[in-house]
Amino acid sequence: MREIVLGTAGHVDHGKTSLVRALTGIETDRLKEEKKRGITIELGFAYLDLPCGHRIGIVDVPGHERFVKNMVAGVTGMDLLAFIIAADEGIMPQTREHFEICRLLGVKQGMIIVTKKDLVEEDWLEMVEDEIREFCVGSFLEDAPMVFVSSTTGEGIDKVLEVIDGFVRQHSFQEVFGPFRLPVDRIFAMKGFGAVITGTSISGRTSVGEDLRFYPGELVAKVRGIQVHSQSVEEVEAGHRTAINLQGVDTAQVERGMVVATPGSLQANYMLDCELLYLASNAKALKHRTRVRVHLGTAELVGRISLLDRDELGAGDEAGIQILLEQPVAVWPGDRYVIRSYSPVSTIGGGTVLGNLSPRKRKRLADADRQYNSEVFKILRHGSIEDKALLFLRESGAKGLTFDDLAIRLGLFGKHLKKVLEPPLSTRKIVVVDSASQRYLAADVADAIRQTLVDNLTAYHRQNPLQAGLSKEELRSGLGRRVDQKVFGFCLNDLIRKEMVVQEESMVHLAGHQVALKADEEQLQKDINLWYKEKGIFTPTFKETMEFFADYPEKQVKGVIDLQLREGKLVKISETLYYSKETIDGLIEAVKEAINREGEIDAPGFKNLTGLTRKFSIPILEYLDRIKLTIRIGDKRILRQKS
Repeated sequence: MREIVLGTAGHVDHGKTSLVRALTGIETDRLKEEKKRGITIELGFAYLDLPCGHRIGIVDVPGHERFVKNMVAGVTGMDLLAFIIAADEGIMPQTREHFEICRLLGVKQGMIIVTKKDLVEEDWLEMVEDEIREFCVGSFLEDAPMVFVSSTTGEGIDKVLEVIDGFVRQHSFQEVFGPFRLPVDRIFAMKGFGAVITGTSISGRTSVGEDLRFYPGELVAKVRGIQVHSQSVEEVEAGHRTAINLQGVDTAQVERGMVVATPGSLQANYMLDCELLYLASNAKALKHRTRVRVHLGTAELVGRISLLDRDELGAGDEAGIQILLEQPVAVWPGDRYVIRSYSPVSTIGGGTVLGNLSPRKRKRLADADRQYNSEVFKILRHGSIEDKALLFLRESGAKGLTFDDLAIRLGLFGKHLKKVLEPPLSTRKIVVVDSASQRYLAADVADAIRQTLVDNLTAYHRQNPLQAGLSKEELRSGLGRRVDQKVFGFCLNDLIRKEMVVQEESMVHLAGHQVALKADEEQLQKDINLWYKEKGIFTPTFKETMEFFADYPEKQVKGVIDLQLREGKLVKISETLYYSKETIDGLIEAVKEAINREGEIDAPGFKNLTGLTRKFSIPILEYLDRIKLTIRIGDKRILRQKS
């Protein structure tokens, strides 16, 4: 069984720190100001060895309203709550706020400890007990054991120890698998060792020598040493209060709220899809785009609440929302959060992160948008992992997602994710578009891309009946820049395999597409062939040809010339010069004979041979080099291979 973390909660000066000291003998108030003022300001840490043989970690949180953000950081990773209420004061403002925070952050188990028993009479204790029981009705503390103690006299401390020991004996806390994650709650430098961070590890394991990355950001550091309760260990697992000594990092680079984790296991984002409970104790409704303070792990961030299906949320209501943050954060689905009003500051709600890399959902109140948002949040709240994977793939569209992308978005890794993906892959709801990078695409997205390719080719053939088809790059550009090259290749190859599309070298056309000339185009083709044959070696420029056939539409003339080039009846020498096949073949034979006779040929020799000026001779000689008939050496050319 992994280590259990016990956390305190309660109003300021209700005896949280005194109780921890009485249980463990450890003074958790370490700061000079804490000792001077007699209140906890920062998180305090201790440990307790139980009769059952287990050691538990203890997090002592501040109770003053000014330090609630520190208290929220301490609740992260808490398994068992010691909810502390002073007998002489009963339930106070921070009692209520701490209770709501623990509830919103998903604390499920706890005990109620009534402190300062020695300061009140027995009948007063009975009244306090009734008040507390009524307060806890309907909550996770409704049936929690209640212990009355005095940290001053020691009365009831053994009973607290007995309750904690019984709780640990009765429950089995399994290790939370996956990559290592630890929200940083403290960073300091230790002389001779360097930077040290502390926090509660909430998933996975890490060992001395491994690399860890700080999110959000790109800082990577190596684990130099690990301590759990002041004892050095080689490895730490989820559930431990942990101190990690890091190599290659300065304390100025790290701050509370960062998450140190296995590299590649998280991705920072500004937008989160969340489920929100707006507390019934709120005096007024929550309006769309209200600015709030968002507590996630040990981080306090500022953001706005985007209501996706209404203008305001009433007290006590729940809704699917999007949080728009002013700073990026790295979380997994299932992480819990608390929101506090921006000013004046008080806890107003919280809930669960449902989507950690969500696209922006603009707030519209049209029926279609409401329906879409409702369906999305239904999947995020209640859908299977397969349903969520398909949703995220559809949201990513033609870009698709890699295996690692899906892992981060689902919070599920390695063999656990592979097992989940087996059914949709075997039924082809999800397709693999690139096995090397394990890039996936939703099948219906792939279908839409294939249909777009077919539609684009159909439209092109209709508008350009004399063209054989489109180049692959032109066809891909018609899908937009967001389409990955691998995704395009996968969809095109699938169409080729299904014999819906044909690729000939770099050209792509629909199966069955043939160039069909109309009567006037057939006549134009004959006229163009005759035109180039009659001109012979003194071929016209392309501009002269277009001017000669100006009675025809320019696009039609160009289309027929392109067709003649593809069929080999014309040969393109340069951008401005075209020759009939017969003419260029005659020139090639003449050049071969001249070189075989003379051993070489240069520009003047070619001019003497043909009577052509440099305007024609230089492009033709370069063409002969290009088709590998000749090779240029200085100003002369020889045959690449003797005839």
